[in-house]
This record gives sequence, C-alpha cells and structure tokens, in this order.
Amino acid sequence: MATLQLQLSSGYQSSSCRHLPISLSYPSIRCANDRQLLFNRIAPVYDNLNDMLSLGQHRIWKRMAVSWTGAKLGDCVLDLCCGSGDLAFLLSEKVGSNGKVSGLDFSKEQLLMASSRQHLLSKACYKNIEWIEGDATNLPFPDRYFNAITIGYGLRNVVDKRKAMQEMFRVLKPGSKASVLDFNKSTQPFVASFQAGVVFTANQYLMKSILLYVSCYKEWMIDNVVVPVATAYGLAKEYEYLKGSIREYLTGNELEELALDAGFSTAKYYEISGGLMGNLVATR
Repeated sequence: MATLQLQLSSGYQSSSCRHLPISLSYPSIRCANDRQLLFNRIAPVYDNLNDMLSLGQHRIWKRMAVSWTGAKLGDCVLDLCCGSGDLAFLLSEKVGSNGKVSGLDFSKEQLLMASSRQHLLSKACYKNIEWIEGDATNLPFPDRYFNAITIGYGLRNVVDKRKAMQEMFRVLKPGSKASVLDFNKSTQPFVASFQAGVVFTANQYLMKSILLYVSCYKEWMIDNVVVPVATAYGLAKEYEYLKGSIREYLTGNELEELALDAGFSTAKYYEISGGLMGNLVATR
C-alpha cells in the first residue's frame, strides 16, 4: 500500500490532525462530533449512493471543480473534506507522480475507504496521495503551502465556515485558487420579484420559472429519491440531514463575500447543471 505518512516542511505538524494508518493514541479532533459520527456511519455506502442519486453526474461536476483550480504537473495540492477521495484522485491525475496530494477529512471511516480505493486502483500517480484525519478549521499545514485546493460537498458541513475559508486562504500560495463545489442554494428571485409587482418579458419569466422549478425539484429529489434510497441502506436519518444542511448553506453571493472577507483577491460563483449545483472559484 502507498505510504500514508505526511511529511511537512520545517517539521511543521499540528496536534489537530492524525495520519493514517491510525494505530497510536492521538488527541480528539476539534469539530462537530455529531457530523463526524454521521459521516463515519455512511462511509461504507457513500460512493454507491452518490452514483445512484446523481445518476453519475457528480463525477462531471467534480471534474469541473478540479479544472477550475488550474492545478498542473508537479503541484502540491489539497483536497479538503476529501471523503472517500474522488477529488483527490482527480487532482492526483492533474499533478502527476512528481506532484503531491493531501486529502484531509474529519471522518476516519471515510479516509479508510479512500485509502482502500487508493490501494485497489493501483494507478502510479495515486501513490502521491496522503490521507490525513484533521479539522478544516485548523489545518495542519504551514502558510502558503499549496498550489490549489478543492472542497467538494464539504464546506456546507463545516460548523465554522468563516474559519475554514480563512484557513484555505492561509495555506494557499499567492495567485493560487480554491474551488468549492456544493449544492446551489437558490434565492428564488422569481418569487421575490413577483411579490414586488415586477413585470417580466417572456424570456425573463421563463428563466426565473426555471430557477424556481430547480429549487423545488431539488427538495422533491431529497424527499422522494434520496431519503427512500438511503432508507434501503438503513441510513434514512443520516440523509434527512441533507435537506436542512442545504437550507442553511450560503448563497452564491454570500460565498463570494465570505471568500473576499477571508482575504481572497477575487471570488466568482458559477451555477452549473441548471442551478442544481454551484462552484465558487476564489483566487488568493
């Protein structure tokens, strides 16, 4: 199996992380325990459910997220809240065998799944991936360490999103990018404008109707597809959490503001797949 020990420059290491394989006693990770336990429970079926519930589309969205980072051969990159490793594997292919990928997550079970996949896939460049159990709000890396960062469907589950964004800014090299992929939280402009008595042209009416439809469709999918399928795996309660986490997530504008407040020089939010998903691209 590929090495899973992380070597940091200048001997830098934080007590808030753990390196796999986990065989020693380490301090507890500072994060929301309930969310950590939830992702540990769903780890064994996480990949299968993602494929089933998105009809495989999540792989396209993740490739887009990686492309937006501008990661290239030889780069040192981070996949934050890496889960079972999809984005980390894609980053590995971008940076090649001479590059370096760190995959960090607060769920030990998810990381064990990622490590198992790394071993089974046996692609040469995947040997450059190291898995770390750690806290997104207290990253175990020195300042200006990475050429690119991805975080897919993870920021939504971080309790202190502002601190996580500040940490991404801190560990990125100047001019480098962070790419944040997640469900798009629609602000439903059609409803708000309609209540204000705004008159639309036919095209405006169509586009805003589509936005409203997408928002409603997303909730319908969670209630009528996601939760029932998860129920078959005995994980209904775990996936009921999904709707609430989306409702509490930030809009595209709010994400841009969060990145700029954290110090990023530019921040641009892109709606993709008809507004079902969204991707923030922030440049340090």
